[in-house]
Amino acid sequence: MAPALLFPFQPAHPDVVVPFGELVAGGLASRLWMGQSVMAESHQTIAYLAGRGIKVASGLSVTLMPLRHPMEAAAQARSLAVLTGRPVVAGYGAATPELVRALRGAPYERPATAAAGYAEAMRGVLDGGVSRHACEACVAGGALPPMKHAPVEVGLGVLRPGMARKAGAVADVAITWMTPPSYVRDTLIPALSEGAAGRGPVPRVAAVVHVALADAGRDPRRLALAGAGPHLRAPHYTDMLRRAGVPADPDDPDAGAAALVESGVYVYGTPEEVAERLRDYHEAGVDEIVLNPAGVMRTEGYQAALADAELILGAMAGADD
Repeated sequence: MAPALLFPFQPAHPDVVVPFGELVAGGLASRLWMGQSVMAESHQTIAYLAGRGIKVASGLSVTLMPLRHPMEAAAQARSLAVLTGRPVVAGYGAATPELVRALRGAPYERPATAAAGYAEAMRGVLDGGVSRHACEACVAGGALPPMKHAPVEVGLGVLRPGMARKAGAVADVAITWMTPPSYVRDTLIPALSEGAAGRGPVPRVAAVVHVALADAGRDPRRLALAGAGPHLRAPHYTDMLRRAGVPADPDDPDAGAAALVESGVYVYGTPEEVAERLRDYHEAGVDEIVLNPAGVMRTEGYQAALADAELILGAMAGADD
């Protein structure tokens, strides 16, 4: 599968996403990914692109379970599949305990189990309906009217082995973020396989990877902090990084950014060097590499991020020829 491209921020208007969709439509990238947005909402933004004639495969990495019942999530995902005529990955995650408490009154007691229950319910709705589903995330029963549409995969955000085992049992796609390739190979994929035992196929892996091109005026540590700062302050992300051998402390995001660069988790270099580093993810068992130009976008704007992505995608296409 060709690499994919992430629009990494909440857009104020879908027009800013149009050039990214056009780049994907041009064939260098296989899919356009977006995350949760409470500005121009992600499903609606992708539908807007389709209305402009930019009909591309799409992915959500990741939207937040407490905001949407799984039946509504299934309806939204398959609506995108109908509007675009292209496959959709509907990725979900449990959200932070603070947001869950604000929306539900209390955080999930077992977030990984809740996420697995949510994904199971959503997959059931997409496959024809559910009956008497009850888990910590939701109660669900019923079905949507049948309709023809492009394939919809249900994804779960996966950082640590416990979530990987749960995702292995129910998800179509495991979506990782900022995970070193060796950690994907040695920790996450074995846990996914363990979870999938007796079920059938192991979920395929989509890895979101921070990238930037080297330039005389750029400091990769500054770019890494700009692009990954919120995650470097989050205990679950920094715990994952430490498990992977990357020293990260939520109380010291500057040091964490430097560690991302030094370890190569923040992939920085010439287009050819970045393409070579990203090959490590394929060799580790990743099925879909998702380029995340957040650092450049935040510091230099949309056009600079898009230019980086186009050069990296071109180098990756050339390396595969």
